[in-house]
Amino acid sequence: MKRDRVVLGHGSGGKLTSELIREIFLPRFRNPILSSLSDSAVFSHKDIRFAFTTDSYVVDPIFFPGGDIGRLAIYGTVNDLAMSGAQPVFLSAGFILEEGFLISDLERIADSMAEAASECGISLIAGDTKVVPKGKGDKVFINTSGIGIVPQGVDISPTKVKPGDVIIINGGIGEHGIAVIAAREELSLSSEIESDLAPLHRLVSRMLSETKRINALRDLTRGGLGTALAEIARQAKVGMVVEEEKIPVRDEVKGACELLGFDPLYVANEGKLIAFCPEEEAEGLITAMRKDPKGRDAVIIGKVVSEHPGRVILRTRVGGERLVDLLPGEQLPRIC
Repeated sequence: MKRDRVVLGHGSGGKLTSELIREIFLPRFRNPILSSLSDSAVFSHKDIRFAFTTDSYVVDPIFFPGGDIGRLAIYGTVNDLAMSGAQPVFLSAGFILEEGFLISDLERIADSMAEAASECGISLIAGDTKVVPKGKGDKVFINTSGIGIVPQGVDISPTKVKPGDVIIINGGIGEHGIAVIAAREELSLSSEIESDLAPLHRLVSRMLSETKRINALRDLTRGGLGTALAEIARQAKVGMVVEEEKIPVRDEVKGACELLGFDPLYVANEGKLIAFCPEEEAEGLITAMRKDPKGRDAVIIGKVVSEHPGRVILRTRVGGERLVDLLPGEQLPRIC
């Protein structure tokens, strides 16, 4: 990474973000917990295993079909904790407000956050507010941090993924990114697409009740499915083969992606996850997932192999093969 200034792609969750983390932050802050590069950090204190995470939300527009920036901030943190198998307990929220921002919009966001936190069974116990001069921000940015408790017997990490695992997804991809970009650009699509924004911790609890042999979980946000697969393949040093025809994508999302020139593999989601587990656990796990509304479309999309470590191969519908790598730049800025 030889750039002298930050570019939008550094916030894409893809290749440039990975370079920023590995070349700027990790060398300076490296420790065993941080170096796992999981969605949340897992650590023990007095025989209790905790998960801790933090994230910032800069979505534009702040209100979009299916959600808003406040609900996104709550669910996003809950989902980052859930990807370690943790039960979310507490969170904090920091607000950066631009001078002139409407109090009525702030009240609407706060109401939405309170409702989402109550729904998730998590309490907001700390917060902070800063105001920047007009023109020095963009309405509102929110940072949330969360802490959860990891149940006994649960050990989930991208580094545990191994050849023989299958890859399961809980439903169709691309709905959040397309909903936000359509609202931002005021696009008239043939069918309104709503964000898939949803908390996933109860789905994960149901999955762990079925089997503790889940090696890794990842929620699909910035960078989409393609970047998540490529990141885990690199972290676990394994190969993956994914079948394009098995990846669920709604026709409306396909149509919008074709219209806008986007690849659905790299469009953001806010209510989707992928799970890696041994093949013999897959049938029971999928059956359990389909009993939850957020997992009813669960399906196997591929497998982990010992060949081509660190690389993900997509078998296309027409019989070809394509390399799936980290998102190289910024396909959709300000989407999360």
